[in-house]
Amino acid sequence: MADPSTYRPRPGSIPLDPGVYRFFDAFGNVIYVGKAKNLRQRLNSYFADPASLHFRTQTMVRTAARVEWTVVANELEALQLEYTWIQEFDPRFNVKYRDDKSYPWLAVTVSDEYPRVFVGRGAKRRGTRYFGPFGQAWAIRETLDLLLRVFPMRSCTPGVFRNARAAGRPCLLGDIGKCAAPCVGRVSAEEHREIVDQFCSFMAGNTSGIIGEIEREMYQASADLNFERAAYLRDSLNALNKAKERNTVVLSESTRADIVGFADDGQQVAVQVFHVHGGRITGERGWVADRSDDLDLTELLEPFLLQLYDEVGVEIPPQILSSVEADPTLVELLGTRRGGNVEIRVPLRGNKRVLLDTVVKNAELALKQHQTRRATDLTTRNAALEEVAEALRLEEPPLRIECYDISHTMGTEVVGSMVVFEDGLAKKSEYRRFIIKSFEGSNDIAAMDEVLRRRLGRLLDERGKSRSAADDGDGPLLVDPTTGAPRKFAYAPALIVVDGGLPQVNAAAAVLEDLGLADEIALCGLAKRLEEVWVPGEEYPVILPRASEGLYLLQRLRDEAHRFAITHHRSRRAKNMVSSLLDGIPGLGELRRKALLTYFGSLRKLRAATVEEIAQVPGFGPTLAAAVHEAVKDSGGEAINLTTGEVTDV
Repeated sequence: MADPSTYRPRPGSIPLDPGVYRFFDAFGNVIYVGKAKNLRQRLNSYFADPASLHFRTQTMVRTAARVEWTVVANELEALQLEYTWIQEFDPRFNVKYRDDKSYPWLAVTVSDEYPRVFVGRGAKRRGTRYFGPFGQAWAIRETLDLLLRVFPMRSCTPGVFRNARAAGRPCLLGDIGKCAAPCVGRVSAEEHREIVDQFCSFMAGNTSGIIGEIEREMYQASADLNFERAAYLRDSLNALNKAKERNTVVLSESTRADIVGFADDGQQVAVQVFHVHGGRITGERGWVADRSDDLDLTELLEPFLLQLYDEVGVEIPPQILSSVEADPTLVELLGTRRGGNVEIRVPLRGNKRVLLDTVVKNAELALKQHQTRRATDLTTRNAALEEVAEALRLEEPPLRIECYDISHTMGTEVVGSMVVFEDGLAKKSEYRRFIIKSFEGSNDIAAMDEVLRRRLGRLLDERGKSRSAADDGDGPLLVDPTTGAPRKFAYAPALIVVDGGLPQVNAAAAVLEDLGLADEIALCGLAKRLEEVWVPGEEYPVILPRASEGLYLLQRLRDEAHRFAITHHRSRRAKNMVSSLLDGIPGLGELRRKALLTYFGSLRKLRAATVEEIAQVPGFGPTLAAAVHEAVKDSGGEAINLTTGEVTDV
């Protein structure tokens, strides 16, 4: 790889103007394209201390052999030129949002004499009206099947249509009432066109008008004693309502927008998009991309939207609701492309905010699913364990890893957690919780010392029992002789990971040394802020690449230990706080207390309830309700979910 200092531009030679820059490799290929408001400031950042750069950025500048730039008049021109060059050169180090699916459209060939409806994929064609895209092909096919009962328009291929015309006999769809059979003249071209217009109007969001018209027809047919026609219209109404339920109205019927939500874990970024037409969610799409640098989500929004609306057939809506703010130049560029105003904003309240939260949640779930697939892949797990072994200078990959964390609130309810990963996968049956009772106060070092001494002391006890059994001729006691299950704490970890930096690592190392296990069990700590891996006896931390599978494994361990510890801590806080508030109330036994907690669900709701509302709880009367109200009304400072133990400030 090249040394970035060999091709760094001379100081002062880079202009201060806005522009676009390109990094080239030794073969003349463009490997990265970027834009900047100030070219000198941006380019100088690439030639700073390599340790301060993102791993992929380090790789890019070391792969490059030269850099060139082009000055433009303003930021909008820079954005346009950047995107043009990204499309032209396809640089390997630019973020690419890759979608592994081709999404289906609902298409109506309105330019044909007898328009046809079908579900298709790929590029749009002239003379065809499209609805979508939709997330699932089967869902839109089921919806189309329902709608054809109400709007029996042609859905057959041109070949089938020609054959039916030549034979003078309709196909099966015509016989079962899902096609008006224009091929054999049951309806004229004008009548069939009217059916098509109604179908398109319904798909465009005009549902209330069509449903109201069919209802009026149904009641009129019933009044005219035409019960067969009324029954047919009733079935049509049921089909329309089912189809409408599949695309529930979430916003006003005039709304046409795309809802964009991001989820980010520092290494990958997930994006989810809901397409809303006529107030309905008509389609959704999702992407997951690897992080290429430390850009914030606002800067990642630009390439994503430009890539999304560059696809064939994807139109730019007048409104884009995003979970991150957009740069004004992006808004101006999309408005120019659309030929009208485009609004990009972050909704703060109302139905649009609720929908945006749903989109963000979908992005978070997609990212979690991607992480799960990555974590369970055998090749990836093996690579992660080998990277950890290499970074920590272990003789072999650590097949059993234990991670410890401490959780408390200002020194109260101090608890510890132990999570276990074997072969790179969580083994939840081996998780353990520790309640620290030997002291009170905010002392994570002392708490970590106690947790490790208790766990490793049990390990030594189990080994002593095993040796005694072996001496007696009964063999080792690594499994329970009754159940055959592994004995608790009987297996030593190959690696212990503590959540924290050098102080926590030193405390854990002292425990291993005192118990004579320092040569047998490896140790490291993972600090949150810079994801540094600390090893006992080393002055400086081990820095793993941000894209490293080994670092990803350690992060999963640390996050799981933290989750397990804080869940236990919150449940204890909730239990103790509620118990302390309700203890001593005459007539409030265990069953009534459970009924009270089930009815309200959170301490905030219980505190806000009136005496009359508390009296509505089964088993409560006015006297007991007044006593409970008096006990909780002045308690404040926190809101506790009495079911999950979730604690939040109020």
